[in-house]
Amino acid sequence: MAENLQSSTPTQRSGAFTPGSSSVGDAPATEFKVYKPLSTTSAPLEELPDSYFTPSLADLKAAQATLSARTRSLVDAPLQVRAQREAAEKSKRDRWPNTTIRVRFSDRTQLEKIFPSTDKIRSVYAFVRSSLRDDVKSIKFILYQSPPKRDLKVSDPDVRDLSLAQLQLAPSSVLLLRFEDESLNGTNVPAPLLPSIAASAIELPKPPSVDTEPPKVEKSATLPATASSTRTEKKVPKWLKAGLRK
Repeated sequence: MAENLQSSTPTQRSGAFTPGSSSVGDAPATEFKVYKPLSTTSAPLEELPDSYFTPSLADLKAAQATLSARTRSLVDAPLQVRAQREAAEKSKRDRWPNTTIRVRFSDRTQLEKIFPSTDKIRSVYAFVRSSLRDDVKSIKFILYQSPPKRDLKVSDPDVRDLSLAQLQLAPSSVLLLRFEDESLNGTNVPAPLLPSIAASAIELPKPPSVDTEPPKVEKSATLPATASSTRTEKKVPKWLKAGLRK
């Protein structure tokens, strides 16, 4: 599926790596990040029942709607005027010129790199393979999305000829990785990365904290007008005034 790539050992710089040149084109070296799996010191996750993994009717409907929309867009694409297609693609490129791809291994180690949105999926495969240990480089793997499951195979002409933007991966996406050798897919099997890359892994950035308390609204110094203050003073009729004077 993915081509065999020969890569020089990356050199560390400021918590990120700059991989050496590969056999795919003459693209300049670019930095990427490596994130550690979730800390084992954190509270253990609650074991979920099997029923949790059974999709509900709503899940199935949502997945079917997504697949239907994707199929409809592929079917309707040839019907668009060429100029309209080019204008739509240019708009996407202008809006998202780069795509951040995060590749997650079975142990939840993650590789992250920014690609031009015009790149093909083979560039992501080349990046991942160049980061693997030498004894694992020859083992085939598949990058996919889930849910719904969607394999992004280089051998698939409907995938390999499309850009990352056309594959709906822009501006950012998480791709899962599955090796053909099942012994590498266990959740307790460390990601088979080059030692120098694995040693540079950093903690995942924490999500921004959100205040649970609603913001306090300062009370206005002026009190609302009461009914007595807003009520206009009643005028006494003239005939009543005359009667009172007698």
